Amino acid sequence: MNRKNRFMPLWLALSVVVGIFIGTFFANRFSGNRLSIINSGSNKLNDLLHIVDDQYVDTVNVNDLVEKAMPTILKELDPHSVYISQEDVQQANDDLKGSFFGVGIEFTIRKDTLHVQNVISNGPSERAGLLAGDKIVEIDGKPFVGKDVTNEDAMHQLRGDKDTKVVVGIIRGKEKDMRHYTITRGEIPTKSVTATYMLDSKTGYIKIKNFGDKTYPELLIALARLGQEGFENLVIDLRGNTGGYLGSAVQMANEFLSRGQLIVYTEGRRSQRQEYRSDGRGSYQQMPLVVLIDMESASASEIFAGAIQDNDRGTIIGRRSFGKGLVQQPITLHDGSMIRLTIARYYSPSGRCIQKPYTSGADRRYEEDLLNRYQHGEFFSGDSIKHEGPEYHTRNGRVVYGGGGITPDIFVGEDTLGITSYYKEASMSGLILQFAYEYVDDNRQKLSSYKTKRDLLAYLKKLNTVELFAAYADKNGLKRRNLMIQKSHHLLERYINSRLIYNVLDEQAWTEYLNDDDPAIRETLRVFKDGESFPKNTDKKQ
Repeated sequence: MNRKNRFMPLWLALSVVVGIFIGTFFANRFSGNRLSIINSGSNKLNDLLHIVDDQYVDTVNVNDLVEKAMPTILKELDPHSVYISQEDVQQANDDLKGSFFGVGIEFTIRKDTLHVQNVISNGPSERAGLLAGDKIVEIDGKPFVGKDVTNEDAMHQLRGDKDTKVVVGIIRGKEKDMRHYTITRGEIPTKSVTATYMLDSKTGYIKIKNFGDKTYPELLIALARLGQEGFENLVIDLRGNTGGYLGSAVQMANEFLSRGQLIVYTEGRRSQRQEYRSDGRGSYQQMPLVVLIDMESASASEIFAGAIQDNDRGTIIGRRSFGKGLVQQPITLHDGSMIRLTIARYYSPSGRCIQKPYTSGADRRYEEDLLNRYQHGEFFSGDSIKHEGPEYHTRNGRVVYGGGGITPDIFVGEDTLGITSYYKEASMSGLILQFAYEYVDDNRQKLSSYKTKRDLLAYLKKLNTVELFAAYADKNGLKRRNLMIQKSHHLLERYINSRLIYNVLDEQAWTEYLNDDDPAIRETLRVFKDGESFPKNTDKKQ
C-alpha cells in the first residue's frame, strides 16, 4: 500500500468531521428549524432559553423568564431553598445583620396610604422633623398612594446607601397642605434582644426575636443588666423566633454548657460532618435555665433548644416547635441576586434531625402543617402531638423525638377559655390591629403623655377598650355579638390593650404586658420555685 492510500481513511474521517461542523453551523444560522441544538449539549434549560429568545413569535425578555423560573426550580428541591432577586437581597441580609441604612421609622399601610407608626429616637426622620402619625404620600416627587402601595415598595424607596437623601411629602393630622422633608439616610439598628427585665426578685427574662449578627453581644449585654439586678434564674424566650444564623445559636448555647459538650452537628451529601462543641468558657454553666418555645420557633431557635434539652441543661416549656432542620448556604450570583441552597441537615446532640417531613414540590401541604396541627388539637393538648420520627435519648436517658420539631419537656397549651367565633374573627381579620392604630393616631397627644406601661394601662382600663373596639368593628363589618363579647371579654381586652401599648410605647412594654398573664410564664416560675429546671434521669417519654 502506497503512502497516499495509507492516510486515505484519516482524510475521509477528517472530511466527515469538518462537514458535520460546517453543516451544523449553517443549519443553525440559516435554517428555520434549529431544534437540533438541544442534542448538542446537556444543558436543556440554556438551550430552551436560547431557542425562545431566538425563534419565539414575539419579543421575549429572557431575563424575566429566568427570574420566574429560578424560584420554581428551587421549590422542587425543598421548602427552604429559595431564590432572592437582586432588588430583595439587601433587605434579606439586613434582617439579620443587626442594622441597615434607612430613614428610621416604623410604618404601616392603611387605606392605601403609608402611615408613620413610630419614629426611632434620634434617628434620621426624627432629626428631619417627622412625627408619629404622619402620612407619607409622596417620595422623591412621585405620588406614593393607592392600591399599588406595598410594604416592599416602601422599604425599597426609603432604604438606601448611607448619607444619601430622600425627600418625602407628608400630610400631618387634618392639615390639607403637604409638607416636604429631606431625610438623610443613616444607620438604623435592628435588635435581636427585644425585652430584658426581672420577672420577680430572682428570675431574669430575655426575649430573643431572631438570630442575627449581633444576637450574642446583645445577649451578653442583657445578661450583664440582669446581673446588676441580682438574678439567680434565667428565662430565654424563643417563642415566635423563626431562626437566623446557626453561628449565633452556637455562641449562645456555649454560654450555658460545660466544656466539650456537643451543641449541634451538620452533615450533607457534599458536606462532611461538622461538629460544634462548647469550649467551657461560658459564664452561666450552672444557672437554672428555662427556654420557652412555640410552633413558630424554628431553625436556630431549635438548635439552641435542642442543645439545652439533649444535654439536660435546662427545661423546655411551651409547645412543639416548627421543625426546620435544613442548613442553607447563601450563594451570590453574577447579577447580585442570591440563592439560599440547602446543603446539609443539622442534628441535635442526641443525633436527631428535627426537620418535619416534606415532599419535593408539595409546598401547600408543608405550609399547612401548622394549621393541621391546630385542627388536630395540638396547640391545646400535649397528648395530641403526633411524633413521626424515631426515638432518641438525652444524656440522662430521657426520650426525645426526631422528625418534627422540638417537643417541650413541659407542655403549656393555648387557653381555650373565652374563645368564641367573634374573638376569632376579630383577631384573624386584622380589625384589632386596625382599631389600635387608628385609635392611637386619633388620640396620640393624650396617649403619648403616659411614659410607662403601668400608667398607660391604668388609663386604658378606664376607657373600656373592648366597648370602643366593638363599636368600631360593628361599623367595619363585624356585627356586634354581646354575649360572645362578654364571654371573650378578657381575651379581647388583652389583645386590644397589648396592641395599644405596642403602638404607644415599645416592644419591651408590649412583651411585659403579655407576660403578666401568660400561663407559660407562670409555669416557668413554678419550675424555678420547685427546683426543677435541671431535668433528672427518667424513662418517661416526652
